[in-house]
Amino acid sequence: MDKIKPKKFWNSRRIAIIAGSVLLVSFLIYQFFFADKRSKLNVEVDKLTVSTVSQGKFDEFIVVTGVVQPLKTIQLDAIVGGYVTEKLIEGGNMVKQGDVLLKLENQNLKLSFLQSETEASRLVNDLQNTRQSLRIARFNLQKTLSELDFQIAQAQDAHERNSKLYKDKVIPDADYLKTKREFERLSKQRDIEVESQKYQEENSKMQISQLEGTLASTQKNVSLWRQTLDNLVVKAPVTGLLSSMNVEVGSNISQGQNIGQIDDLNGFKMRVSVDEHYISRIFAGLQGSMDFNGKEYALKIIKIYPEVKSGRFEVDMQFEKAPELIKRGQSAPIRLQLGQPSQATLLPVGGFFSETGGNWVYVLNDGGKRASKRKITLGRKNPEYFEVLEGLKPGEKVITSSYENFGDNEVLEF
Repeated sequence: MDKIKPKKFWNSRRIAIIAGSVLLVSFLIYQFFFADKRSKLNVEVDKLTVSTVSQGKFDEFIVVTGVVQPLKTIQLDAIVGGYVTEKLIEGGNMVKQGDVLLKLENQNLKLSFLQSETEASRLVNDLQNTRQSLRIARFNLQKTLSELDFQIAQAQDAHERNSKLYKDKVIPDADYLKTKREFERLSKQRDIEVESQKYQEENSKMQISQLEGTLASTQKNVSLWRQTLDNLVVKAPVTGLLSSMNVEVGSNISQGQNIGQIDDLNGFKMRVSVDEHYISRIFAGLQGSMDFNGKEYALKIIKIYPEVKSGRFEVDMQFEKAPELIKRGQSAPIRLQLGQPSQATLLPVGGFFSETGGNWVYVLNDGGKRASKRKITLGRKNPEYFEVLEGLKPGEKVITSSYENFGDNEVLEF
């Protein structure tokens, strides 16, 4: 007799349903709580630049371009105007101090010189005539006084003689008074003559003094006009290279016009153009260095030109010891030191900065199969490295090439 077997609870169908349900629930839990939902992008690692974060010395400097110039340049400006009659030396030639460079012509200057010279001659004649007149007046005074003294002596003798006779009542009053009055008249006349001659001499001396002052001024003017005429011959003020001469025969030059320059070849400097971003950090004495023919040469800033043009300003840097073969007009990169070296976490400079502004980077995981976004904070920068303040540790690998084609994806898979 057949027996009815009871149904098993854990049959294969039920086990399969339960197992499927568990897998489904597990998958859903993973997706909701554990799955990586970040956007991803597959990239070719060979086309990327991967750099390693390091710990080392951060050297704050910028690389600028300098142009070799003479340490001293003398500008040639026309002291007087005129037209060029002769040009003796062309630009690009060595000159010695005192060499004649140009000859100018100016008829107005010559006319003014002749007028001043004529005036000086006239004053010399007037001065000589005044002095001669004074000498003649002195001689005349001596002659007049001599005559008066003789007449006074005679009148005094007659007066004294008549005084005695008058006391003895030998002569009348009229004879006595006549000789007395004559003696007094001549004495007064002599005093008046002396005063008159004294006034005339003082007046003549004053005229002579005035004429001497005017003559001295006029002679100075003549000397200045002569020097001005001498400036029509333009001479080299120093020995050096006549680097430019911007005039030609027949051209008209105005007073003060620049006509060229002479370079003193006893030393050189570098004229350097710097971005205005660094203007607050540039000062006289700041150090730099330049490589030339395989050797490094030290420089320092000696002058700053504060005028900013097209976002840049210029400085002059002087060599501690200039290279021997360097020439005017050569250009070379200069490493300009902005601060003292210090220890820091370093990230190599790359194209990523233009897309992220230094706020985040893609950092590779330990296996090197993917890279994820990470926020960072950068500090100072030099041409080689960024200073990392937060977000990265030495030894980590970072994609430093351009992020232009990565869009907003948070994970890069290789």
